Amino acid sequence: MTGKKVLAGLFKFVVFFMLIAFVVTCSFVLFFHFMDYTEEEMRQSAPVTFANVILITLIFWVCDTVRTHYTVNRPINRITSGLEKITSGQFDTVIEPVEFLSAENGYNLIINEINKMTAELAGVETLRTDFISNVSHELKTPLSVINNYAQLLQSKELTDSEREEYAAAITAASSRLSELIANILKLNKLENQQIYPDRREYDLGGQLGDCLLQFESRWEQKNIDIETDIADGVSINADSELLSIVWNNLFSNAIKFTEPGGTVFVGLEADEDHAKVTVRDSGCGMDAVTGRHIFEKFYQGDTSHSAQGNGLGLALVKRVIDIEHGEISVDSELGKGSTFTVKLRRRQ
Repeated sequence: MTGKKVLAGLFKFVVFFMLIAFVVTCSFVLFFHFMDYTEEEMRQSAPVTFANVILITLIFWVCDTVRTHYTVNRPINRITSGLEKITSGQFDTVIEPVEFLSAENGYNLIINEINKMTAELAGVETLRTDFISNVSHELKTPLSVINNYAQLLQSKELTDSEREEYAAAITAASSRLSELIANILKLNKLENQQIYPDRREYDLGGQLGDCLLQFESRWEQKNIDIETDIADGVSINADSELLSIVWNNLFSNAIKFTEPGGTVFVGLEADEDHAKVTVRDSGCGMDAVTGRHIFEKFYQGDTSHSAQGNGLGLALVKRVIDIEHGEISVDSELGKGSTFTVKLRRRQ
């Protein structure tokens, strides 16, 4: 491979040298054509002229070689070296711009774009690593529960009530594991836009009521008061199945984080262009730090309820709202409950 490079370089040198020599020779011929020289004088000056042609050609070649080295080869080598590091997985690589070239130079523009790409890749790699780490942790917890209780069930000295208790624990852990995997698959499809909205006109108030009724047994078990103020006749053009993910998660969280005897409020109001859904609870609330991260994957601000969820619900909610070109916000204070507000366009 090195021999081929040497031959290629030598060939380029010969071609370039001959080209410049030809141009210089033609210039000299034209110059002497208009001069009044005798043949003898021409013969005497020919060696000097030839030497001048060679000298001028060499000067041109040296200047072009130096120019090519600094303005072409050096930037290309810098870019190539940086790309090799990036290809090997070093996403913290930053290619320095070529100092003696302007910021608008093509090579510096390429370097700038490569650095932007590398920064994006570094962010994606961090998210991927965190995602795998979180998934591994979330999978490990229910699997450990299933394994431990399965071993306990093998004991022959268990009473019937203990067997039922352990079997119930295994069932609960299995359900959590199944829900985690389903949410991961659903979130992956949403983030990669493998789910496309099937938007149709439907009654939003009716959907909110139906979704809320699915949690009736849970709010009755905790003796939670449900308050509603849902406007009639509010229709929107959206994907009802995707939005059901939003309402189910918000209602589930509101009931989960509200203490027994507390209150959960669901409201719907609308104008000609937008519909606004409010879900408010009197639960534990959250601090400002938790509020800023609440829509991130696997983030759980209240670790006391970590066994009841996997931190993917609100990430799913945020992605669905983004797909529907809506807005979601949270207003919360520690110990005073939380209010989630969803604003949707009535017509896409």
